Amino acid sequence: MYQFYLNDVLFPIAPGSVKIKTSNKNKTLNLINDGEINILKAPGLSEISFKLLLPNVEYPFARYAKAGKGTFKEGAYYLALFNKIKAERKIVPFVILRTLDNGRQLDWDTSMKVSIEDYTIEENAKEGIDFVVDLKLKQYREYGTKIVVIQQKKASVQNNRDTSTKPAVKSYTIKSGDTLWDIARTQLGNGTKWTAIYNANKILIDDTARKRGLSTGGHWIFPGTVLTIP
Repeated sequence: MYQFYLNDVLFPIAPGSVKIKTSNKNKTLNLINDGEINILKAPGLSEISFKLLLPNVEYPFARYAKAGKGTFKEGAYYLALFNKIKAERKIVPFVILRTLDNGRQLDWDTSMKVSIEDYTIEENAKEGIDFVVDLKLKQYREYGTKIVVIQQKKASVQNNRDTSTKPAVKSYTIKSGDTLWDIARTQLGNGTKWTAIYNANKILIDDTARKRGLSTGGHWIFPGTVLTIP
């Protein structure tokens, strides 16, 4: 079973398929007498695309974030969400959860900040009164200018610090089914802060993924890994 969330909103019907493309920005150079070499660069931004059915009637097989009367939303509710995100140029969390029939959640999940790059609304008689939306998302990474100030100071002798005032380091051991989104939500009170946990443990998380031949960027975490919680 798949669950798709955008900006913490659950889509009522999961897409039949999804494409997640991550391209490297590697550069190939030609050397004199040595042929070609490949200079490896950091992975590019992931691109996600899928077709989404937005029902305008309440189907028994559709899923909603809350059970009970009044939770059904027509397709226009989700179209308004897409338009608001685009118009306000918002960066929002995107999550795919994968759960087996026995209720166990797979270790592999998709959790990242994204922008809506493009979406196309299709009304087709084959789909009845429902909307079909072709949605394209793109991963967003935080960036900014770093300013380094170098100051020269005279050497001085300092007494050893009182270790009783040393800040306590909080850690968390990953369990089966955990995602960085879930860990941030339980440990920091907000799932969107998963990037803070990733940045604090970037070397550990990425090295563990590389050893298994998987992509870096925080998409893969494994039970038993001890994370530092910032």
